Amino acid sequence: MDQIIITKQDFSRIHKAISAAKASNRIKKEEAEKLLNELHHAKVVPSEEVPKDVVTMNSIVKIHFQNNKTVVQFQLVYPDLANIKEHKISIFSSVAAALIGYRVGDEIDWVIPSGMTKIVIDEIIYQPEAAGDFDL
Repeated sequence: MDQIIITKQDFSRIHKAISAAKASNRIKKEEAEKLLNELHHAKVVPSEEVPKDVVTMNSIVKIHFQNNKTVVQFQLVYPDLANIKEHKISIFSSVAAALIGYRVGDEIDWVIPSGMTKIVIDEIIYQPEAAGDFDL
């Protein structure tokens, strides 16, 4: 799989969110380290240069799980905006952290209680950068 791509703005904001969450014990150390590791192995680009098929913060994505073909649609958001009823999932959740920076068509290995499955990114319904919304 290719290197994941993160915008400079997302990289900076996710770092700040992790630091704030660690300071107030709202994120487990292991989860923070895993997400930070993903960020530090990513290719960081200006928002204007991110490809339209890459999952960025505030993107609305449609995915399916290969093990049971369940299709899910949600928006990746910062922790303070998370709201399950509105289908807004925190970047600190394992599924959102697994998707950030990947592209439509990518398959991501993901551990669930019953074992390993693959998440497939089917579609990006909305990506802020592609829509010209650089300030979200």
